[in-house]
Amino acid sequence: MINLDSAIVNLIIQIIVNIIILAPVLWISGRLLAGKDKAKFTDALWIVVLGTVIGGVFQYFFTGIIAAIIVLFIWLALVKHFFDTGWIRALIIAVVAILIWIVIAVIIGVILGLAIIGGGLLV
Repeated sequence: MINLDSAIVNLIIQIIVNIIILAPVLWISGRLLAGKDKAKFTDALWIVVLGTVIGGVFQYFFTGIIAAIIVLFIWLALVKHFFDTGWIRALIIAVVAILIWIVIAVIIGVILGLAIIGGGLLV
């Protein structure tokens, strides 16, 4: 049985981390594909907060592939609504956001890896 207090704390942590990491990436992707008039940073924040809360609550009660598909649909619906696009463009925005996140993660990994290697060589 999951403790409700720890689930709420985990949800709050997820919201904060997603705001820091996911919202800027989603905003950049939205601006590239929906345009700067439709994709505001506040819209990306709302998508992230609502997607995290709704997805977290839904996954608290349901598990499995069907739950994952429904949560994906919820995220796409939020992108569609807030960035004022169609379903296909919402899916493309999500895929581009994932690709941007991967590129940023690799760059950070390389920088940290070089810092660790460089720090080890100096000792």
